[in-house]
Amino acid sequence: MAEPERVNAVALSYVCLAAAILLGVGGQIALKSAADDAVTIIAQIINPLTIVGFVIYILAALCYIVALKKIPVSIAFPSVSASYALVAVLAHLLWNEPLGLPQITGLALIGSGVVLIHQH
Repeated sequence: MAEPERVNAVALSYVCLAAAILLGVGGQIALKSAADDAVTIIAQIINPLTIVGFVIYILAALCYIVALKKIPVSIAFPSVSASYALVAVLAHLLWNEPLGLPQITGLALIGSGVVLIHQH
C-alpha cells in the first residue's frame, strides 16, 4: 500500500475508533434511561430505549472491528476507557450523579493513561 493510502487507512481507523467510543457512550445513556423509566426488569428489557441501546452497541462494535484493522488492540482497547469519562460527565448532567473530587481524579488518571498509550 502506498504511503498516502496507508495514512488514509489509519486515519479512517481512528475515526472508526472515535465513532465506536461515542456510540458506546450513546448506548450506555440509552440503557440508563431505559432503566430509570422501568418499574420492573421485564419493563426495562422491553423498553424501546433498551432496544435502541443494544442497536447502538452493535454499531459501536462494528466501528471497533473496522478500527482494529489498523490500530493495535493494545492501543484501541484502552482508548475505549475514554468513554468512562464521557459517561460520568453526562450522568452527572442528566441524572445529577456524583462527580466530585474522587471521580474527577479517577477520570483524569484514565484520561492520562489514554494519552500515554498513544505516545508511540
